[in-house]
Amino acid sequence: MRSPVIHGEMVRLRPIEARDAERLWESLQDPEGLRLTGTTATFTREQVDEWAATVTDRPGRYDWAITPGAVRDGQPVSDELIGEIVLNDLDEHAGSANLRLQMLPDYRGRGYGREAIIEVLRFAFDHDAGPHLHRVSLDVLSINPRARALYGSLGFREEGVLRDVYRDGDGWADSIVMSILEDEFRADHAAAR
Repeated sequence: MRSPVIHGEMVRLRPIEARDAERLWESLQDPEGLRLTGTTATFTREQVDEWAATVTDRPGRYDWAITPGAVRDGQPVSDELIGEIVLNDLDEHAGSANLRLQMLPDYRGRGYGREAIIEVLRFAFDHDAGPHLHRVSLDVLSINPRARALYGSLGFREEGVLRDVYRDGDGWADSIVMSILEDEFRADHAAAR
């Protein structure tokens, strides 16, 4: 599903494209990012190249490159991917989807991910061209309290815990399931428009 371009103040979200393969590959070389997201699969460069070139044509998902939102003379100052945000597992009948966010190391903790999530939730719940969802969920690892706090501050509520579902070195990490409903998002973010 072709993701629309979405403009925020700090970020501009655009569809993932073949030219993003290098930055996506870079994100897969980040041990801490892989650990905090529970990513254990390995990918070849060729797989990443193919994914970047074709992901926007895949059904049941919206994939965006997070890029800086600064503009000069009406044009983006930079169009380089600094992270990615995805609405996947889209179920139009149930009005639900899953959200996933990954920022490159130099861009974590600077507000880009927060704004990207808000813009994607606006698209999911309220945008004329959006899927008009009722519920967006995600899971966050117990070893990632910073992300858990971010999601909570945006209105996501904890629904439950899947115990010891991810390996963390010699130990295990829980997965905390969180979600936000359309009316909760509207109530929390109506003033921010």
